[in-house]
Amino acid sequence: MIYRNEMKLKVKALSENESFCRACVASFCSSLIPSIEELSDIKTAVSEAVTNCVVHAYPVEKGFIDISVKIIGSSVYITIADNGVGIENVEKAKEPFYTTIKTGERSGMGFSVMESFMDSVVVKSELGKGVTVTMIKKIGSNACAIGG
Repeated sequence: MIYRNEMKLKVKALSENESFCRACVASFCSSLIPSIEELSDIKTAVSEAVTNCVVHAYPVEKGFIDISVKIIGSSVYITIADNGVGIENVEKAKEPFYTTIKTGERSGMGFSVMESFMDSVVVKSELGKGVTVTMIKKIGSNACAIGG
């Protein structure tokens, strides 16, 4: 597979890094000249994936979040991974309103939000080793976006 462009980012799983990750990925994707809506979709999905890592992956001591973004043709492939506790039942975790944290402001909508804004979302988990979320977004025709 030949990549048009690629980036990698590693940050500590802290809530203050969520907006930084969202901005970095959005900025990187700007070379495809996405619409405002497409860029917003990407930012929202990245926010949800990073927040899941921050909230769920490291219950004791915060680890790292690895983000990889590849542009292939007119599609963006975003992988967000942690080396945390993992998800026991991925299909259950993807159900709307399901959350393992019953206190606080957790809505259990993270995966549903990602799936509604991206063209594809694949979640892989291994207990005790972490979770990898791979999201794909195809960016539409650039001719309209640049006035062509």
